Amino acid sequence: MSTPAPQAHGSGHEDPNQFALLRQRRFAPFFWTQFSGAANDNLFKFAFTVMVTYQINVAWLQPAMAGLVIGALFILPFLLFSATSGQLADKYDKKVLIRFVKRLEMAIMALAAWGFFSHNVPVLLGCTFLMGLHSTLFGPVKFAYLPQVLNERELTGGNGMVEMGTFVAILLGNVAGGLIIAVPEIGAHHVGFACVGAAIVGRVLAEFIPSLPATDPGLKVNWNPVSETWRNLKLAHQNIVVFRSLLGISWMWFFGAVFLSQFPSLAKEVLHGNEQVASLLLVVFSVGIGIGSLLCEVLSRRHVEIGLVPLGAIGMSVFSIDLYFASRSLPPAEIMGLAAFLEHGAHWRVMLDLALLSLFAGLYSVPMYALIQMRAQPTHRARIIAANNILNALFMIASSLIAGALLGAGFTVPQIFLFTGLANAVVAFYIFLLVPEYLLRFVAWVLSRFVYRFKVQGDEYLPAQGSAVLACNHVSFVDAVLLMAASPRPIYFVMDHRIFRIPVLGWLFKLAKAIPVAPYKEDPQTYEAAFERAAQVLREGDLLAIFPEGGITRDGQLQPFKGGIVKILERARADGLDVPVIPMALTNLWGSYFSRIEQGGAMVRPFRRGLFNRVGLNVGAPVPPAQAQPEALQARVAGLLQA
Repeated sequence: MSTPAPQAHGSGHEDPNQFALLRQRRFAPFFWTQFSGAANDNLFKFAFTVMVTYQINVAWLQPAMAGLVIGALFILPFLLFSATSGQLADKYDKKVLIRFVKRLEMAIMALAAWGFFSHNVPVLLGCTFLMGLHSTLFGPVKFAYLPQVLNERELTGGNGMVEMGTFVAILLGNVAGGLIIAVPEIGAHHVGFACVGAAIVGRVLAEFIPSLPATDPGLKVNWNPVSETWRNLKLAHQNIVVFRSLLGISWMWFFGAVFLSQFPSLAKEVLHGNEQVASLLLVVFSVGIGIGSLLCEVLSRRHVEIGLVPLGAIGMSVFSIDLYFASRSLPPAEIMGLAAFLEHGAHWRVMLDLALLSLFAGLYSVPMYALIQMRAQPTHRARIIAANNILNALFMIASSLIAGALLGAGFTVPQIFLFTGLANAVVAFYIFLLVPEYLLRFVAWVLSRFVYRFKVQGDEYLPAQGSAVLACNHVSFVDAVLLMAASPRPIYFVMDHRIFRIPVLGWLFKLAKAIPVAPYKEDPQTYEAAFERAAQVLREGDLLAIFPEGGITRDGQLQPFKGGIVKILERARADGLDVPVIPMALTNLWGSYFSRIEQGGAMVRPFRRGLFNRVGLNVGAPVPPAQAQPEALQARVAGLLQA
C-alpha cells in the first residue's frame, strides 16, 4: 500500500467535522478542482442544449433529440475509456494526472469557445465527447485519491463533501449555463469565455494538490478497452462485498437518472408548471442529495457505516411511491409560473417527496463509495472505481431505454416513479440478501441509536486493517450486535452454540457467519471446528471476537476468563501470525433490555430502566499475544469497566 500524505493518519488530532477538511491542503484544492470541473461540464452541456433547442435551427438535430444526443455523447467515453483511465490512475502520481486532465480541459474549452462564437454545432458535439473523456479520466483519480489522504474516520465525511459538492456544482453549472446563454445576441460568446475561465481556475487549483505516490507504478497498461474492462470487472469480483456494492451504486444512478430525465415532463404535464418549475425540481433534488451526503458523517459517528445503506434504500422506495400518490391526482390547470406553483399546498408534498427521496439516495450512496475505497486492494483501487464508472454508464443507459419503453407503452410519469420505487425495494432486498453485512450493520445501527444510547471510547485502538482478536466481557444477548456497531470492519464472533437457538438473534448471528462453540466434553466436533474456523479468520486478516468468560454473566460481575483465547493465539502463532489482542469492556448493560437480571431471563421487564438506556464500550490498547494470558486479560477488562 502506498504511503498516505502525512496528515492522513496524524497524531490522533480529530477535526470537529467534515467541513474542517476544507481548511486543509490535502483536501481543499482537490475539492475545489473537482467542483470547478463538474460545474464547467454542466455549464457547457446545458448552454449547448439550450442553444440548439431554442436559438438556432439545425436540420439534422431536432430540438427534441438534442438533449438525448448530447447526453449520449457525454456518457460514451465512460464506456470506451474508463478501463484505461483506471490503469493510469493506479500507475501514476495522482497530482500529475489531475494537472494533465485540467490542461486537457483548457484545450477542450478553448475549442468549445470557438464553437459557441461561430455556432458550429459539429465542433460543440465533438467537445461534448471530449468533456466526457475529461470526466472519464478524472473519475478514478477522484475516488482513489480520497483513501490515500483521509483515514477511516474521515472517509465518510470526505465522500459526503465530494458528493454534496458535485451535485451543487451540477446545479450551479446548469443555472449559470441557462442564464448566460439567454443573454440576447452575446450569450454564446459569454458562455465560451465562462467555460475557458472555469477551466483555467481548475488548472490553477490543481497546482496546490499535494503529490501522492503511485499505488502500482510497475503496472503495464493494457490499451485494449474491451479486454481491460472485463479484467477490471473480474478484479472487482474477487471481493464479493465490493463487487455487489458496485452494483448497488450503479442501481442508485439508474434510480436517479429516471427522476432527472423526467423532471421536464413532470413539471409540464403533471404539475402544469413552466421552465422555472422544472428548474425548481432540479434544485430540490440536488439540495436533497447534498444534505443526505453531509448527514452520513453525523449518522455514522465518523466511521464508514454501511448500516445507513438499507435506511437509504427504504427512504428511496417510500418517498418515490408517495410521489406517485402525491402527483397522480392533481387537477388539470393552465401552465403556471413559479409563484403560482408555490401557492398550491399539493405541490409542496411533491417537493417534499423529491427532497426526501434524494436525501435518502445520499444516505444510500456515500457509505457504499466509502466501503469500496476502504475494502478495495490499494494497488487496484482506481481500476475498481473505473469498473464502477463503466457499470454506472450501462445502468444509466438502461434507465433511459426502460423509461422510454414505459412511456411508449402508455405509462404516465407518476406511474414510472411508482414502478421505480417498487423496483428499488425488490433490488435492495435482493442485494441485502446477497450481502447480509448491510442488513446486519443496519440492525446494529438501529440498536445502538434507538434502543440504547451507545457511546464508544478508545475506538482508535480498533485496527483499520490486519487481523486481531477482540476480547470482551459478556453481559447480554446483544453484546455481539453492539460490537458490530462499534467497528467499521466486519467481526467474526466465537459464541456459545446455544445462542444460535434464540429466535431472531440466532438467525442474525448465523447470517453474520458467527462461529458456534460447545464444550469439548459436550460436542468435541463442534469444539474443534470452531477453533479451525477461528484460525482461518485470522489467516485471512480479519477481526475475531471472543467472550472469554464462556457465557453471559448471571450476576452482572466479570467472570474468570477461560483458556480458549490462548489456544486461538497458539494456532495463529503456528500459522506464522503475531496477532494482537484488543481488550474491550461493555459498560452499564447489566439490567438493560437484553441482560439476565430477571429470574425469567431477558426482556421479562424490558422497560425497567426506561427508554434509550445509556450503555458504552471502552476499548483498550492492543496487548501482544505473549502477554495475553487469561488472568492478565481479565485484569485489563476489569480496569476498562472502571474507566
